[in-house]
Amino acid sequence: MSDVVLNFRGIGHDFAARGRGGARLRALRDVSLSVRRGETLSVVGESGCGKSTLARVAVRLYQPTHGTLEYHGDDVTRSSGRALRPLRRGVQMVFQDPNGSLDPRMTVRRSITEPLQAAGIARRDRAGRAAEVIAQVGLPVDALDSYPHEFSGGQRQRIAIARALAARPELLVLDEPTSALDVSVQAQILNLLRETQAVRSLAYLFISHNLGVVRYLSDRVAVMYLGGVVEVADTADLFAGPQHPYTVALLSAVLEPEAGSGVPRRAALRGELPSAADTPPGCAFAARCWLATEQCRTVRPPLVETAPGRQVACHRPGEASLSDLPQPTGAGRAGEQEVRA
Repeated sequence: MSDVVLNFRGIGHDFAARGRGGARLRALRDVSLSVRRGETLSVVGESGCGKSTLARVAVRLYQPTHGTLEYHGDDVTRSSGRALRPLRRGVQMVFQDPNGSLDPRMTVRRSITEPLQAAGIARRDRAGRAAEVIAQVGLPVDALDSYPHEFSGGQRQRIAIARALAARPELLVLDEPTSALDVSVQAQILNLLRETQAVRSLAYLFISHNLGVVRYLSDRVAVMYLGGVVEVADTADLFAGPQHPYTVALLSAVLEPEAGSGVPRRAALRGELPSAADTPPGCAFAARCWLATEQCRTVRPPLVETAPGRQVACHRPGEASLSDLPQPTGAGRAGEQEVRA
């Protein structure tokens, strides 16, 4: 059996743009990624790059406008009803805000067992699974008879994780699962995720803007910009030697301070972020890239393998470096934006 659990092939997803005369916002553009058994693939990028849209496509909350979504090699792009049930069981999602994902009128027990009922799990097995997963996330069994408002934010996120685990999935889609939590609670949830992955051999599709968390948790990282993937690499390789100029700029936001400076070296990206309703014909990053040529502005670079395990969508891969990053001057000039992860 293939190690690939979930496969995105040329996935695109459009939204209708309000007030634009029928124009479409291209939230995802030709995304091709795979998530393998037992690994953590993180997806990073600035707000609005399409990370959360990709997460919702993965669990078929959104149906792709273009491309193919495969679960263990089976095309589930437009499946429904019983045909979609294997994906519903095998791929579960944990949302960013547990306050919004848990029904305040339901006890924890009902929140966990209702999806099991929908998945066709026998009634006699549901109670046992609820007790099993609530203990696994570090909460007492009597928590099952309480309501979400009786718990802290970190405890509510543990309940959301328990609900996702109850179906015994192979893959968890984690959409910013710690960003709404205090730093100390974030560490607890991250450690819980690592321990759970080791025990259950789970795969994670981890969506985040926190590069420190990504570095801690991930096996591989995919970098997205304006709906497309611009670089994919093993975590250690990506942080040690980013190949795409945008990745270089993104990682510059989390580097150690330069000796004696007291502040990190950051890139000041000039130019405006293109509109998702009117993407340029060439590289989407060309307007902000300090290495851009006429080819970059007119010919879209494909995502190609430049080394084993490394893919880059750039006409000049590996030429960008920290030493030639444009630096912010004072409060910044008009049209100059400091990149932040």
